[in-house]
Amino acid sequence: MRTKKHISLLAGLLRCSLGLVMLLMGVEANAQLQNDNIVPKVNSPLSRFGLGDPVRQYFVASSGMAGLSAAWQDPYHLNMQNPAALGHLVSTAFEGALFAKNSNFTSPTAEDNTWGGNLEYLALGFPFRNQINQSLDRKSNDWNVGMSIALMPFTQVGYNLSLIDTISPGVEQSTNNLKGAGGTSRVRWGVGGRYRQFSFGAEIGFLFGEIINSRLVQFDSLPTSLSAEFLDDFSFRGTTWNFGAQYTYSFKKPNADGELVPTGKRIILGATFASEATEDATSTQFIRRYRGVQSDTLVLETINDEMILPSSFTVGLHYQELNKLNVGIEYGQTNWDNYSNPLKPDRLTNTSFLAIGGEFVPNYKSYNSYFQRIRYRAGVRLETDPRTLTSSATGEGGQAESRSVTLGFGFPLVMPRQQVSFVNTAVEFGQIGVDGLLEENFVRFTLGFTFNDNSWFFKRKFN
Repeated sequence: MRTKKHISLLAGLLRCSLGLVMLLMGVEANAQLQNDNIVPKVNSPLSRFGLGDPVRQYFVASSGMAGLSAAWQDPYHLNMQNPAALGHLVSTAFEGALFAKNSNFTSPTAEDNTWGGNLEYLALGFPFRNQINQSLDRKSNDWNVGMSIALMPFTQVGYNLSLIDTISPGVEQSTNNLKGAGGTSRVRWGVGGRYRQFSFGAEIGFLFGEIINSRLVQFDSLPTSLSAEFLDDFSFRGTTWNFGAQYTYSFKKPNADGELVPTGKRIILGATFASEATEDATSTQFIRRYRGVQSDTLVLETINDEMILPSSFTVGLHYQELNKLNVGIEYGQTNWDNYSNPLKPDRLTNTSFLAIGGEFVPNYKSYNSYFQRIRYRAGVRLETDPRTLTSSATGEGGQAESRSVTLGFGFPLVMPRQQVSFVNTAVEFGQIGVDGLLEENFVRFTLGFTFNDNSWFFKRKFN
């Protein structure tokens, strides 16, 4: 009966998650696709290119450690980047998070400060073997299998810009009002298994979204001239695949009987690979010219095509002392040169990142000091962005780069039946852009929760 209730709960959470899709995407349906009707949730100039600003795909606990994921495993937290880590879950975990971001944009001619935020993710994961059953039945802990499902944004688009072209200083020629809104989201389902020191996992994702880009051209110096609007409503859907593996080497020493037993210290190697994916794409293109309330539609057509998302990989190495210390380093690449979208052509560049971070728990068993049980996290992340900026005046520019420092805390909570859950926080201080052309200095706050429950698949015995 309890298993049926858990399955019903899982289905209910999935229905609730799907109901939040539009909130995550930040897209508002509007019957009249015109520049004035577009209300961006954020104002990020870089989101004009490609699929928009990428949204972090790791959860709050990992965010505090600069996003380490390839070799990271935790018995109470989900790792959605490497499905192999699901094999190390010992308790059901329901996770969710909210974020807020403050950005300060600077360019040679302008400066702007914006706030943004949203629901970041909802996820549920659970192991198929109950640790309590294994202990009571004295069964081997050589293997385990875990599964997860999550809903989270993938990219976000939002910008509202005005570009003025001039014939000579002080003489306006035209104003280009650029607006964009929308984004993409992904439903992710993963399975991971562990056998002794090896673990493997696979994940399939359903990627979908809608992005609206509009350019309104007005000739300010010629009041009698016609204005023009070019609008593209781009949507797509398809599947993505992600694979992962981890290897754990545990240090051992002889006990009083001369048997080798684990010391709690270990080294973890991890790797992930996301395959190239082909998505179904649709573009509704709308071009009109107008003066006042008079409008003339020149183009209104829908085009179907395919979009190709690039492959990527990450590799990581962790040193861990159980319930005490966890430090790691990670490197990854994404082949954005292979990105293709005939309906919204953009030239993107291959990217890479390097992340270093860790977690420290002074004394997880402390009864006298709560601060001794808090998980303290920190990290540094260096990353290149697939988008390239070039100055129209000088022709100078380059590939955008990102640098950030992260801090995080994991606050343990003792729930009913002595089950431990967590409130996790993370803050990221960073900069992204091209020096001297467009720079964004940002602070990103994330607040998440992890509710753990070890009663799933618990086999009860009656005398």
